[in-house]
Amino acid sequence: MQQIVPGLFTFTGLFAGRVYLTEDADGVSIIDTGIASAAPKILSQLRAHGRGPGDVRRILITHAHSDHVGGLPALHEATGAEVIASYVERPYIEGKAAVPVPEPASLPLLARLTWRRLGPLPGTPVDRELADGDVIPEALGGLQAVFTPGHSPGHISLWQPDRRILITGDVIANLPPGGLRPPFAAFTPDMAENWRSLRRLAALDPAVMCFGHGRPLTEDTAARLRQFADRGR
Repeated sequence: MQQIVPGLFTFTGLFAGRVYLTEDADGVSIIDTGIASAAPKILSQLRAHGRGPGDVRRILITHAHSDHVGGLPALHEATGAEVIASYVERPYIEGKAAVPVPEPASLPLLARLTWRRLGPLPGTPVDRELADGDVIPEALGGLQAVFTPGHSPGHISLWQPDRRILITGDVIANLPPGGLRPPFAAFTPDMAENWRSLRRLAALDPAVMCFGHGRPLTEDTAARLRQFADRGR
C-alpha cells in the first residue's frame, strides 16, 4: 500500500482497477474493489497496514464494472462493511440487471475487437444509496458524490472539497504512453455524456486526482485536467 497524501492510500500490485483506502475517525473506507482476485491482496495489505477486516467501515463503489466490483462479494463477507453506491448503479451491483454496454456497430473497429456483452454480476446488497451531491461525512472528512455518467449510467466520482481531492473512477484514466485518456470505448455506452462529465470534473479545480486506472496526479493537476477536458468540445 502506498500513501498518496495523508489519509489517502492506494493498494499496490493489483492486476486491474485501482483500489483506494481512506483513514477515517471510525476506521477506514475502501473505494472500489478491483477484480475478484484482488480481494485477498487487499486484505493482506490491509493487515500489513495495521488494520484488520473489522476496521473497514465502508466500501464505496464508483460504478458496477467487474474491475471495480469483482472483489466486492469477498470483501463484504470478510469485513461486514456498509456498501455505498449511486442509486442508479444499485441494481447492477446487486446482480438484478446487467450494466449496459454500447452496441458494437456504433464503435470504431479497434474497440469492436475488445467489446463483449456483460452479464449480471454476483449480487452484493447496497446499504446506502447516493444521489448527486450527497456527502459521505465519515470518509476522508467528507466525500461528496458527483454524478459523472457516460462510462456507466450511474457512475459517480468522489470529491473532497476542502483538500481538493478528486477520485474519478473511470471517467478518465492516466495510462502510458500518452497519460490522460478517456475510458475504453468498448465499455462506455455514451462517450459524449462522459466528456460532459469530464468537463464537470474540470470545473472543480482539483489538486489531487486519483483514477480507476493509472497513477494518481498530484502536480499541475487542475491545468492538465482542464486542457484534456477541452479536447472533447
